[in-house]
Amino acid sequence: MASNDNAPADAVADSEPRPVMQMQVVLERLGFAPGVIDGKEGASLSNALKGFQESRGLPVTGTLDDATRSALGEFGKIPATRIVTIPADWGQIAFAKLPEAAADKAKLESMAYESMAEKLAERFHTTPAVLAQLNPGGMPAGMGSAAPAATPAATPSANQATGEPAVPTFGAGQQIRVPNVGADRIDASLVDNDAWRDTLRSLGVGTEQPKVARILVDESEGWLKAYDEGDKLVAMFTVTTGSKHDPLPIGDWKIKGKAYNPTYAFNPELLRDVDASEGKHQLPAGPNSPVGVVWIDLSKDHYGIHGTPSPETIGRAESNGCVRLTNWDAARLALMVSPSTKVTFQK
Repeated sequence: MASNDNAPADAVADSEPRPVMQMQVVLERLGFAPGVIDGKEGASLSNALKGFQESRGLPVTGTLDDATRSALGEFGKIPATRIVTIPADWGQIAFAKLPEAAADKAKLESMAYESMAEKLAERFHTTPAVLAQLNPGGMPAGMGSAAPAATPAATPSANQATGEPAVPTFGAGQQIRVPNVGADRIDASLVDNDAWRDTLRSLGVGTEQPKVARILVDESEGWLKAYDEGDKLVAMFTVTTGSKHDPLPIGDWKIKGKAYNPTYAFNPELLRDVDASEGKHQLPAGPNSPVGVVWIDLSKDHYGIHGTPSPETIGRAESNGCVRLTNWDAARLALMVSPSTKVTFQK
């Protein structure tokens, strides 16, 4: 399932041009993440373009102007999508819907993915809805009329409530079309935590990441910038920060540590709009944990930078004061920072 830019043409041939998705794929590979790869323009893509422009010394417009189009031109041969085969061992995973109550979640072994589509979406930095669009009726777009032998029976062609393509029932051994995300090579010798290495692999996050001397989070603009020791911008992510009820703690902070695949102390007293009757519970780790796959602990009590079980909400929804990223962006950031990394939150 790893990226392979030298793959034969039939592994990438598509049914239609996808220029916005291609731009998202390239920007993310370069470290300027647009959040969910969905082929749509919006604030997250504008943030990614601004980061790329700043890093290249271009006018920062957040749009695909002539100078930016020229600078991105060298990456034009990277396709927007590729075709992969779902691994056989993924067929042994038992997917199940998570319970609603915190007390019931606390009884689980892990806060795991609820479906194959959700697991695939996280691996390729997108959503089940986008996978449905890229695989109409369960077949990769552009592959013709004959479905691969391992493809399960197609689901209905459209969601009757929304009019969007219905998410197919994906299965092990099936070929599917996915966003052509990259930067996913893992050097196992650099990760001594087996569970964390498995998490990185499941998220398509490679170990080759820049080392970051400082990060800057802007509350009003909704982004996180990462700078190296030479104060060069090397990465930028769209984030969700606090709200008027739980504002982002403006100021300078330190990184106390990182927790990979953390458990979560569910405490209604610290959560807005959660009834006290829910009680306190220790929730198990997993990608659907309220803090996702990683917690970057800050010197401000109860505050951190972390992932989320709802990547499509990043840049759109409010948080309980912390800084949230998609699970894959949070994992990537965790590989960049250390206790020496300075953290500044600004309005």
